[in-house]
Amino acid sequence: MNKQQLATKIWESANKMRSKIEANEYKDYILGFIFYKYLSNNEIKALRELGFKDEEMDIVVEGSDYVKTVQDKIGYFIDYKNLFSTWKSMKDFSVSNVRDGLSAFSRLISKSHKKVFDGIFNTLETGLTKLGDTTQTQTKAVKELINLIDSIPMDSRQDYDMLGFIYEYLISNFAANAGKKAGEFYTPHEVSLLMSEIVAYNLRDRETIKIYDPTSGSGSLLINIGKTASKYIKGENKIKYFAQELNQNTYNLTRMNLVMRGILPDNITTRNGDTLEDDWPMFNDKGEYEYLSVDAVVSNPPYSLNWNSNGRESDPRYKEYGLAPKSKADYAFLLHDLYHLDSKGIMTIVLPHGVLFRSGEEAEIRKNLIERGNVEAIIGLPSNIFFGTSIPTIIMVLKKERDTKDVLIIDASKGYTKEGKNNKLRSSDIKKIVDTVINKDSIDKFSRLVSIEEIRDNGYNLNIPRYIDTFDETESYDMYAIMNGGIPKKELNQLKTYFEAFPSLKKELFKDINDYYCDLEINNYDDFIKNHNEVKKYINEYNLKFKDFEELLNSLLIDNIDDLDLSQIEEKINDSLFNRIKDVKLVDNYTAYQSLNDNWNIISGDLELIKSEGLEACNKTEPIIELKKKGDKEVEVQVGTRGHIIPFELISEYKLKDLNTSIEEKQNQFNEIDSKIIDIFDSLSEDEKIEIEDTLNDDNEAFVPKEVARKAKEYLKSGISEGTVEPKIIQVNSLFNEQKNINKELKKSVEELSVECIKEIENLSREDILYLLKKKWIEPIINDLSKLMIDSLEYFINDITVLLNKYGKTLVDINDEINQTEKSLCEMIDDLSGSEFDMMGLEDFKSLIGG
Repeated sequence: MNKQQLATKIWESANKMRSKIEANEYKDYILGFIFYKYLSNNEIKALRELGFKDEEMDIVVEGSDYVKTVQDKIGYFIDYKNLFSTWKSMKDFSVSNVRDGLSAFSRLISKSHKKVFDGIFNTLETGLTKLGDTTQTQTKAVKELINLIDSIPMDSRQDYDMLGFIYEYLISNFAANAGKKAGEFYTPHEVSLLMSEIVAYNLRDRETIKIYDPTSGSGSLLINIGKTASKYIKGENKIKYFAQELNQNTYNLTRMNLVMRGILPDNITTRNGDTLEDDWPMFNDKGEYEYLSVDAVVSNPPYSLNWNSNGRESDPRYKEYGLAPKSKADYAFLLHDLYHLDSKGIMTIVLPHGVLFRSGEEAEIRKNLIERGNVEAIIGLPSNIFFGTSIPTIIMVLKKERDTKDVLIIDASKGYTKEGKNNKLRSSDIKKIVDTVINKDSIDKFSRLVSIEEIRDNGYNLNIPRYIDTFDETESYDMYAIMNGGIPKKELNQLKTYFEAFPSLKKELFKDINDYYCDLEINNYDDFIKNHNEVKKYINEYNLKFKDFEELLNSLLIDNIDDLDLSQIEEKINDSLFNRIKDVKLVDNYTAYQSLNDNWNIISGDLELIKSEGLEACNKTEPIIELKKKGDKEVEVQVGTRGHIIPFELISEYKLKDLNTSIEEKQNQFNEIDSKIIDIFDSLSEDEKIEIEDTLNDDNEAFVPKEVARKAKEYLKSGISEGTVEPKIIQVNSLFNEQKNINKELKKSVEELSVECIKEIENLSREDILYLLKKKWIEPIINDLSKLMIDSLEYFINDITVLLNKYGKTLVDINDEINQTEKSLCEMIDDLSGSEFDMMGLEDFKSLIGG
């Protein structure tokens, strides 16, 4: 399994196991055990480096000479009997073993690492009783967790962050299920990534970096910033992490998360404390206070929290800007962050929209921040993007020192995809926002660089709609064109992007009626546009831009498949795509980026499997498992087989064309019979439907095969009457029987195809595998890029069609049609005959319609 598949499986199993325990609590158990396994594995790795063989490790026990050696190397010591692997192999394992192990761990932390590890398992240790009412039930629950966590690979052969990915995935899913408590410990990965890209770019020239999160939660935001920033830094261990968290349980998550990412304990400084009450006490060896100054601060503090502002007027964090109101601590957190920022540093903070326009103390703080030039950018996020709250939020980007006081305002509220109950930023949304911040771009209905003068004129109100108009114009109708025909030139000008790409096309497609209106010159405009020289030139130039892109993908993904660096490859492909498409008209480069990213998610998952299992992973198949009800329980049932990496569809097209064609032909036959049955149903009169009502479904919209068979049997027994509905039922029954036989053949052929696909996959040569990987990875990318260009032309043609439909018929034309219809109706009435009173009534009707 790749990391996404494994993470999903672990989550599903963990969620099933947690029974009645709240998601917010259960996360502490599973994440705690994962961390304990990590520490155990880390000690085993250290012992191997010290020369111990696996069979000798049982001599590493408390009281032996090895304790200090291990402590000096990794900062803690775990007795052999308390190692995670020992628990896993114990036949008489009990929850008491866990209690003893956790207690011993706390006792055997080295003095140099006390701040990192002290009390880190308190939540897990005190919460074990919630896993069951008795020792037996607690032991059973812990055993299940240990067996589940044992499936997570934590060895050095994985060059991608499998453990980190799974840990973050679990935290994210627990947050999604934790309701309002989710905000206490998790910032959605996409928001975290957006903030990290902005921060990392600003710190790209630094040799070392200090980053700080004063409301660290699970630590994921801090870690993502560090991970992204490390792309620009040469060498390892150049980033120092500072984290503060009020909630004890969540504080433990921060420390676990940081340690498991391989960050050296010397580079981790954490504190369990109240950020606003106590600030950050830093003392040197002499016990003297030292101000903490960092290169970047990132935070997602609790929104509009009550806080104690009494006596804070002289607090250095606030005295130059003002005090936030007691009922809303948003600006208190912001000023705290800004205070700890280096003069050349950058900070990003997530806050509710209210900080942009609320009056009172907040207005004064906002004015001071703007006049001092601290506010660099404001990014309005989509609603419902955070777990546990639907409050609209923003990201503010601030600096201590800037050369200008202008503020970049971005309304990114419409760029997202729906995922479950929440909205989620897409990769293209993140890239567009980051590029806009870096380049200070002004984009219609998206972003504006606003001058300090304009902000002053607005009374320092930063509410986004004041500066960016994102409202879509309501459709208007030109009354002159509706009455007299023609296309308003002002509406045709809405297609100016297309006409800028094809300068002569407008004059050739449309002829002027007067200065304000024009008409279509070419009736078959669809073919005319597609065959126009400028359009053909555009298509050729587009194709030329990507002429060698397939070759690049082959060289990066296929030719070096045995030795790939995923992160570098992804960056090279993205850069190449953007360089090729940035000057292409009509095709949005961020749409292209998203298309590439969607395909990359599939490719990277496959590459992870190949990296960990070798290219022979492409010769493997795996069962398709579904959960099915069996009595009161859900059990896993195999419902089929699929390729581990190579899909059966590709194998059948490549190696089993005849069998594949046979299946397609049978499927077509089945569908043709379906069409015949539908045609017969559609031919039924209402009276016939009433007569055979018992053969139809509850909605009277289709035949029920079983009931049709019963009815047909009755008719055949009693004899078929011509001119009735009976022959139709007999025919439908015959068609259903024919379909049934074809379905049997289909099922047999599909089973045969599956068996043959398994054989073919197992016997694929290296050459076969590389060819099929090209088909799976590279062809979809090239096809999607080609489709973007084709779609752009289809949108153009569709926009013209909409305009023509809007003004194609004038009210005069419609009136003429009505008159002609009335005339025809009157002529038909004249041909009717009836009683004296009937004819009088018809004459009255003719008078009514103007006849």
